[in-house]
Parts: sequence; structure tokens; C-alpha cells
Amino acid sequence: MAQVQTIAELRALAQRKLPAFTWEYLESGVEDEHTLQRNRDVFRDYAFVPNTLVDTGARQMRISLFGQSLPTPLIVAPTGFNGLIVPGADLALARAAATQSMPFTLSSFSNQTLESVAQGVDGALWMQLYVLDNPAITDELVSRAQTAGYRALVVTTDANVASAREWQRRCYRAPGRLAPRHALDAALHVRWLWRFMRHRMPRFENLSNFFPAEQLSATRGAPAITGQLKPKVTWSDIERLRRRWHGPLLVKGVLSVADARRAQAAGADAIVLSNHGGRQLDDAIAPLEVLAQVKEALPDWPVLIDSGFRRGNDVLKALALGATAVMVGRAPLYGLAAAGERGAVHALRILSTEIDRSLGLLGCNSLAEAAACLVSRPTR
Repeated sequence: MAQVQTIAELRALAQRKLPAFTWEYLESGVEDEHTLQRNRDVFRDYAFVPNTLVDTGARQMRISLFGQSLPTPLIVAPTGFNGLIVPGADLALARAAATQSMPFTLSSFSNQTLESVAQGVDGALWMQLYVLDNPAITDELVSRAQTAGYRALVVTTDANVASAREWQRRCYRAPGRLAPRHALDAALHVRWLWRFMRHRMPRFENLSNFFPAEQLSATRGAPAITGQLKPKVTWSDIERLRRRWHGPLLVKGVLSVADARRAQAAGADAIVLSNHGGRQLDDAIAPLEVLAQVKEALPDWPVLIDSGFRRGNDVLKALALGATAVMVGRAPLYGLAAAGERGAVHALRILSTEIDRSLGLLGCNSLAEAAACLVSRPTR
């Protein structure tokens, strides 16, 4: 890890270590992957004009969110099926976040129970929630998260219909059954295979009270689980969850000023501008493109953002445009795949170090000062 300098290098290591079917789950977008590419391209539309001869010896990256002071503006985003990367992945990510005093967001579709993650880490935990067709599942997850001490509820709203991740689908001849060439490829990744021979295939552990054992497999059971996504989810569901959840509630999947206003009216404490990392709707706008408009409309309200962040400068650009904090998903997963928990810690440190270094080079002592250094550079 001492030789790994960037998230891109962690990504390359992860690709080598993972079987193709697992890599394509982690990395792929939907359909033609225009959204996936747009999320990265949009950062080139902005550039910095630094200040020189400024004393930056007192620079710091702290933010205030929901009444708490955080040492960096980074939050580990919710990601599902992480157990396909390494056994115990969810707890490893939570521990990695805790070492950096960053909040960690656990997915409803995690491969470890929310209680076991809460018991295994001493850090700030948030819970991500899908509004499922069976309200009993949703209500149980909310109650369990509240009891286990999760501090915030992040309601994902842009997955009401299962998406078409075509690259990923090509890996299987049937649900849970790899195509022959992918089965051979998995067998040739001996270290990955050995880890999974010592542990059972990851399951949707949080949902064990509602599905038979054969439908809980992270591969074979995925169609049954994702079939529970609720196509008729509306703002009334957010209002109902607001009444049930006693703590900060965030609406994730907002991409317009109008929906940001609706989230606030429904009782949310913040939003996450997100297109699900390019994994739901192709040809969707990048969250960064609407950030300044949303912040102008709701200047005193926390606005978080995700999708496409790979560099500290990406994070600084979002903060300069008005984001309160940035959620990172794939970056720590690359580290996890490359070197387990140690790799995930390294990924988070890379991003924090890049943010701190760029602040110094910009002649800024705080994140707020970076906004004065950002200029728009339309390139498309």
C-alpha cells in the first residue's frame, strides 16, 4: 500500500484481484454508461485559480453536520453486496471509516446484519433504506436501526425500478449461475476463491426474517430481493418515515431544485444529490451540474452529493459549489478489493491527503475559502 499513490492505482489493483463477474458488479453502470462517464467528465468543467504567498499553516478540513463536528467532509456511501468482494466487507468498511472519524452508511442490502456492524465498530453509523413493497420489511429495518444506535437514516429514492446493468447480466446464464467462462475465471482467482470456500456465499442478512434461505443468496436471490423495490414510492412514504425515525433523515437520489424543495417540505433534514453512481438511469444529469442551483435555492440547508468522486480536487470542487459533504462509494471499495480493511483505510487517507494538499496549494486555510478560487470552464 505504501507504493499506491492514487485511487486509480487502487482501482487497477482491485480489477486484477477480483473475478470479472464481481468486478463488473462493482464497476459497471447501466445501458451505454453515459451517466457513468458524465459523472467523471463534469469535473473538467471547473478549474481553480490559486492565491499565492498566503500562510496556510493553520489549514483544516472540518465541517459541521447535524450538530456534530467532523474532521473531513467525507462520508462512506452505502454500497450493497459488498460480501462478494471480501467476506466481512461491511464491517471492514465501517472500521476503515471509523479510523478516519468519518460516518459510514450501511446498505439495507448489506451482507452482515446491521446489529453485527454496530457491535463491531465504535464509530458514527448511518443506515441506508430502500422503501420496499412490503412495508413490514421497511418498518422493521427502521426500528432495528434505531435500536442499534444508527445516527441518521438515508432513504434511497432513485431505485424504485430495477435497472439494466447489461455488462453485469452477461456474467450469468441464470440467476446465481455463472456463465461457463466466468465460472472458469472465478476459479482462476485462487485467493478470492479460497476466501469464499472458507465462508458461505454472502447473503442478504438484514432480510432473513422475510425470505426463505434459498432467496437470501447475494447472487441467486437477487431477483427476488430487488423485486421488492417499490415502483409506487411517493413523497408520502418520506413523510411516514419522518414520523417513525427519530434523528436526521436524508433523501438520496435528488437531481432537481423542485425535488429538493419537496424533500424539505416532507420533513427531511438534508438531501443527497445522486444519480446512484450511474447505476440506475442512463443519460441522467450529473449531480455536480445541479449542485449550485440547489444550494442557491436552499442556502441554509445541508446538501450532500455523491457519484464519480475519485480525487481530492473533485471533492473540493463540490464543496466550493456549495456541498456540505461528499459521499464516496467506489473509492473505498477499490481499496477493500485491493487489500481488505487496510486498503479501504488507505483509499480514505488518499482522498483526505489530496484535499489537504490542494487547500494549501490554493492558498486556503478552510474549505469555505476554496469557493473563491473556483471558476467555471465549459468544455462540452
